[in-house]
Amino acid sequence: METQVFIPFRPSPPHNHGGGVTQRNMSDPKERFFRYFQAEITAIQSQIDDLATISPVGGERQDCIDTVLAGISRLSNEVMDAGDYIPAYDQRTYSQAMKALTDKLNEATAKFAPKSRFQFKSKSSKPASTSEPQVDSRVRPSFSNIGSKHSPVPDAAERDAEESAASSAKRYNEELEQQSGVRRPSFSNAKNIAIYDHSGLHIMLPSTASRATSSGSLTNLERCVVDMTAPTSAGTPFAGLALKNIKQSLIIAGHVAGPVHITGLQNSIVVVAARQVRIHECKDVDVYLHCASHPIIEDCAGMRFAPLPELYATKLEIKGENQWDQIDDFKWLKSEPSPNWTILPEDKRIPEDIWKNSVCGGPSLSTDDILRKVGILGDRS
Repeated sequence: METQVFIPFRPSPPHNHGGGVTQRNMSDPKERFFRYFQAEITAIQSQIDDLATISPVGGERQDCIDTVLAGISRLSNEVMDAGDYIPAYDQRTYSQAMKALTDKLNEATAKFAPKSRFQFKSKSSKPASTSEPQVDSRVRPSFSNIGSKHSPVPDAAERDAEESAASSAKRYNEELEQQSGVRRPSFSNAKNIAIYDHSGLHIMLPSTASRATSSGSLTNLERCVVDMTAPTSAGTPFAGLALKNIKQSLIIAGHVAGPVHITGLQNSIVVVAARQVRIHECKDVDVYLHCASHPIIEDCAGMRFAPLPELYATKLEIKGENQWDQIDDFKWLKSEPSPNWTILPEDKRIPEDIWKNSVCGGPSLSTDDILRKVGILGDRS
């Protein structure tokens, strides 16, 4: 059974002038940080638990390890940054939770990297010898020995497998450029789905791509329509999904069993059902969402949220709790509502007939036609 990192406390409650404990206020920075920390540490734990299921070929597993390391480092830095309003006792407990998380990562990586002498060192570990890899100077000193990107040198067979996987991903993306009309890449020989560096394409993944949903990523897209509903609807959701650097595009991301990371999107629409959603550095993005937890935004502006269209929802999602409108903006700690997001008014939402008849793409509709139908090309209203 996988070990879990628990936070065995609630943040120290504020007191009123009479010495009594006041009722908890969710605008209180300590309470908001506690909720944020819980969500982040749970997400990182899930990523660690998923490492053993991810193929080492093509650098997939190492990429995931790097993501976990970056998450631990970032969260550790945020614990220190929160020292201005978190009591010393609470901060020590947060730091202990971070150490436990680092130990959990060490245990997980040791299982599938037995030949490596290197381990991710926690804060309480002895100083590294001069022969050990040098720590990235960008990581704060107090947590600088949390991790490294170094990994065992693969043997010849593993290198061949990695090169084959990388070649396969490159081939699928090259084929997308060479085709015409609606692109339907099978990804039948892939372990995951990676679509990148495209402009003006309409891409619809067929159900045959369901074998490649261990993870998904869409990167560097502009004026594209991407629909990943089919391979993720028949009991094979993505384990995790990353959307990055996308402009003027409609992304129907399908279903995700774990976290979705949305970074650097502009003037786009995202449709997704996920357990967790974290949105960073996005501007003027509409999100049609089903989320089992509070969505998190950070460094965003002009975000609008609406519930997942019924056309894309499963029966479980229709019956289950949807926290699509319970947004936490962790760069906005004031008691007033965040100006960075709002609910998309019902009369501004895309009608069902557009989803059914236009987004699927008829023979007479180009990619730009669809983007105009959903309001991406033209004035945002």
